[in-house]
Amino acid sequence: MERRPPPGRAAATAALLGALLLACAAVLTGAGTAAAAPAAPAAPAVGQDGSLIMVLDSSGSMAGPDGSGSTRIASARKAVGSVVDSLPDGYPTGLRVYGAGKPHGCDDTSLAKPVTPLDRDAVKRAVDAVQPKGDTPTALALTKAADDLPADGRRTILLISDGESNCGAPKPCDVAARLAGDGKDGIDLRINTVGFQVKGAARDELECVARAGHGSYYDAPDAASLARQLVRASQLSADAYRFEGTRITGGDSAEHAASISTGQYLDTIGPGETRWYAATLDGVSTADASVTAAPQPGVPVTYGDGLELKLTGTGKYAYSCDTQSAHFGQNEGAMTLTGAVSRVPSADHKDDCDKAGRYLLSVHRTSAPASDRSRWPVELRLDAEAPLPAGTTPAAARTDYGTAPAPVTGTPKDLVGGTGFNDAARVGTGVWRDHLLPGQTRYYKVHLGWGQQLTYAAEFANEPVLDDSSSHASTFVTTSAFAPGRLPIESASDARGERSYFGKPLSVGLGTVPVTWTNRWTVGDPADTVHSAGDYWIAVGLGPNAAQLAKNAAVGVILRVAVTGDELAGPEYQAPKLARQGGDRNGASGADGGTKGRAAGDGDGDGTGSAAGSGIGSVTGKDLLAAGTGGAVALAGVGVAALIRRAGARQRFRAQADTLVGPQTGTQTGTQTGTQTGTRTGTQTGTQPGTQSGTQPGTQSGDDYRGGA
Repeated sequence: MERRPPPGRAAATAALLGALLLACAAVLTGAGTAAAAPAAPAAPAVGQDGSLIMVLDSSGSMAGPDGSGSTRIASARKAVGSVVDSLPDGYPTGLRVYGAGKPHGCDDTSLAKPVTPLDRDAVKRAVDAVQPKGDTPTALALTKAADDLPADGRRTILLISDGESNCGAPKPCDVAARLAGDGKDGIDLRINTVGFQVKGAARDELECVARAGHGSYYDAPDAASLARQLVRASQLSADAYRFEGTRITGGDSAEHAASISTGQYLDTIGPGETRWYAATLDGVSTADASVTAAPQPGVPVTYGDGLELKLTGTGKYAYSCDTQSAHFGQNEGAMTLTGAVSRVPSADHKDDCDKAGRYLLSVHRTSAPASDRSRWPVELRLDAEAPLPAGTTPAAARTDYGTAPAPVTGTPKDLVGGTGFNDAARVGTGVWRDHLLPGQTRYYKVHLGWGQQLTYAAEFANEPVLDDSSSHASTFVTTSAFAPGRLPIESASDARGERSYFGKPLSVGLGTVPVTWTNRWTVGDPADTVHSAGDYWIAVGLGPNAAQLAKNAAVGVILRVAVTGDELAGPEYQAPKLARQGGDRNGASGADGGTKGRAAGDGDGDGTGSAAGSGIGSVTGKDLLAAGTGGAVALAGVGVAALIRRAGARQRFRAQADTLVGPQTGTQTGTQTGTQTGTRTGTQTGTQPGTQSGTQPGTQSGDDYRGGA
């Protein structure tokens, strides 16, 4: 993130330092607390029930052998049965066939099972009755299938075929493009295709249909892979990101910006488009604006595709308050992206972005010419955090990670992660087991109180790989974490957030610094977003190319979560510990594993620990304190103290080559939740002295994934 200082700020830094040094023994009390930004009306939840219709090629070629001693249609029947067994209860599902009614005819398609809440036995009976015999009117079947689906909601056509259309114009690819459109008319339709033992022109046609239909192509060279790929495609449809919010249309220019207040909104954005939003902010509250885009998993993207956010003031001088980019950083395929920008009032209330008034948020989508051309659904959220009460002295900023806790042990508990922020699965300290589909991102939610920190590792074990997978076949695994306000977090530990994956055991993870109010003014990446108590999110993703590598439909993952440090009663200096009431705030009692030890300096005030990995300067001091936005600055119990304000560096974007921003060197490859770039100006307050360096438990050696490298 980049927060631009106002003119003359660099020259004023020395004067500010001098004034603070003269005030070492004083407590300066600012003005009273102002009201937070007005809340928006309650946002109605948008219906998230999608729908699926399978379109099965039942032409004469499907009666041929599949190479395993059975026929292609028999294998297709089993595969469809596997699909309906794996779908969620009640998920609206139907079946259309073509080429099953007569030996010849390009009008031969019928609805074998209407789209209704899932009736597994009915779908299986319908597919068992199919007898292949006719031609291949693919275009007509796609047209009819679109009409079979409900008019609203997330709609998916899953086409299964063993050959190309033989019915002339219109071409299936042209029909797919017309049906899917670009989303401007509110159409939310995706067409995925599965090629069963296809090659040449037939495969080209199915790949074209998927690309034009804003979907994905899955190759199935044998019966086992047919079932596997059908299950993957259908489950990704049923488990797509579940949006919530009020429908809104962002402006096409700053002058036509759509008005928003605190709340959650839904919009769409096309390739190369910029959407504009406007919010009225007070002069003292911290405001966070996050944007999450959820394109169809696996659709074509390249390294620089993604979102670019900018928050600016208005008026004669439209100062840039914060910027951030969220790019994929890989070319395997699209996954969920999240970026956020913030307006953090300065401690002295002298920045231009501290003023009350109207602010503009612009969201730009970068897209390469060959990338997915569909409009992406986006979820926009605006949060406002009131300042501390006037006269409150907050605890010192904590930029140290400290000593890593011992790995959490115990028997894993099975769970299913959420599709996104809105339905994230609640976890706490313990060991958890889940499964990921290729191209999928799972979300988990954990509570962190004042003074606490999070350490976690997502471990991928040995995964059976396909016998015919080439030696260079690989994908990636990735993880990201988000603070309240959906602010992306940089790891303060030595853990890696993404790695190349070949089916061999490895781990990705992240560790945060302790949650401290004054972290919002630090310059270091690992600390500045970890400044509010509340719910934090963990996102774990598997690259789309796992579909070419893994033998199982989904890949298992073990999530080891440790919340360390005593939760404090508040953000103030020397806040008491909260009394524990059996188990933690996340419902974890420790019966399934705990930690042996805790990160140094978890809010116990001993001042030990390390600033290793914080990426900020060397200002130290056990009791160096910076005030909250209520306006107070206190420097207590130190002979000499310093409060430094300067532009900081945030290194978060790496495509094919590492990019260096500011004085800090580091790399972070973007994947499912995206990479973030930018810098943020903040107030740097004291780091805790100490020399211990922490490492993430369970991480193993291996090169960072660089997307297609």
